[in-house]
Amino acid sequence: MSTSKFTRGRTAKRLLAAGLGVVVMALAVPAAASAQPSPTIPGLPGVPLPQIPGLTVPTPPQAPETTPEPAPEPVKPAEPAPPVKTDTGWVALADDATHELTVWHEGKIVRKMPISMGSNENPTPNGTYYTKEKYRDMYMDSSTYGVPIDSPGGYRTYVEHAIRMSWDGIFIHAAPWSVEQQGNTNVSHGCINVSPENGQWVYENFPEGTPIVVQGTIGGQYIPGS
Repeated sequence: MSTSKFTRGRTAKRLLAAGLGVVVMALAVPAAASAQPSPTIPGLPGVPLPQIPGLTVPTPPQAPETTPEPAPEPVKPAEPAPPVKTDTGWVALADDATHELTVWHEGKIVRKMPISMGSNENPTPNGTYYTKEKYRDMYMDSSTYGVPIDSPGGYRTYVEHAIRMSWDGIFIHAAPWSVEQQGNTNVSHGCINVSPENGQWVYENFPEGTPIVVQGTIGGQYIPGS
């Protein structure tokens, strides 16, 4: 074989190898490009950036996390103030509109209880009374204010835990016979009826001279001292 033929053969082999290398590189570039997603321009979805070696796409800034403020607690309505001043620390209000006795001690409401006051025939007068004598038990007698026991409207009734509110026969006392009416209907002869439990509580807690205010009845106005 001559030298020229040998040289031409080697050159052909080199050209063939170079051509194969170019083909392999051409096939590898699309595969590498498809293996990595193209970055996009922030704010322009779907517009890819050109593949530039070393290029880093900035991450859009995120809003800082915030802790929600706690909801404000509901404001409690202020308690009503006692209706009158007191020297004993205790005050009571008998309201005919609600048939309820509200009791304050040192300016704060400490108890509420259903009551029944005087019926339409014997209404309890409105005004401020002050507690006087206490009776663990007693007989209430209509004849003490001029109504005979045996006459229509007359009575003689045994009661417990009675506190005199006026000298003309108005008391606050336990009345087990009117518990069903207490809180909704007036059925007494003028006294403030409460349950046995509430009657004992009032008896044990109200000092002499405690004001009891009656309001909203059809009984006119109480004359202090009567």
